[in-house]
Amino acid sequence: MTTLTETPAERRSAGAPPVEAADVHVRLGASPVLRGVDLRVAAGEVVALLGANGSGKSTLVRTLVGVLPPTSGEVRLFGRPLGDGVPWGRVGYVPQRVSAAAGVPSTAEEVVASGLLHGRRLRLPRGWRDRAHEALELVDLADRRRTATQQLSGGQQQRVLIARALVRRPDLLVLDEPVAGVDRPSQEAFAATMARLVADGTTVLVVLHELGELAPLVQRAVVLRHGRVVHDGAPPRPRPGHEEAEHEHVHPHAAPRSERGEGDMGLAEGPFEAGMSTTTDEVAP
Repeated sequence: MTTLTETPAERRSAGAPPVEAADVHVRLGASPVLRGVDLRVAAGEVVALLGANGSGKSTLVRTLVGVLPPTSGEVRLFGRPLGDGVPWGRVGYVPQRVSAAAGVPSTAEEVVASGLLHGRRLRLPRGWRDRAHEALELVDLADRRRTATQQLSGGQQQRVLIARALVRRPDLLVLDEPVAGVDRPSQEAFAATMARLVADGTTVLVVLHELGELAPLVQRAVVLRHGRVVHDGAPPRPRPGHEEAEHEHVHPHAAPRSERGEGDMGLAEGPFEAGMSTTTDEVAP
């Protein structure tokens, strides 16, 4: 395994926190989804965002990275309000799904390299193959870089998406249910990758159904219910049986990535386009 040349610890700002949200409300049509959410994630923190289906978790992270506009309230990343002033190159985002034009075959290397396209950058920079190789090494998939993504397992596809976020060498990594629908070996490989990133000082905000393999890394849990924060503090203890080695942390609410169409793994335009996420919007009752 290699370490990226510039570590997040060397480059992150000592000033403003990577994530600040103040009284954020989001409505989808006439339905309220987020109702006055406050959230602050400090540099180097690992924060898990928990809650039942429909609690607003995915809507919150999509709002934080600018995919969805807040109805009211304010979001700041690295001290700057959402918009062109945000240093998007310092942010890595892994949505539940990534979509592209159907029928466009992409190798793992090509998908990872697409993470270098953001803002007005429409062409890959020099040395993009080396950057993609480094990112794939971090998720133990360098040997599959020329493999078409539709030929990879669900767990391997997920690791490719994580490498796509890591190729930016981000200071802030935002992940939306990264282990949903993947097998235990892939969960363990993902946890090992995350441990290395956290050791390098990467700030992590991750949506989880349950802590699972990431429990040792999570420093703080924020729990949403009906679009409101109902807990912000120590991570909850696992339910009986969920901490046992034989328990599979795979839940029926998310289809395994290996069952999704090949279009879900293609190239995406811009930093975090609205079309990247095809998950169902959560509506709080």
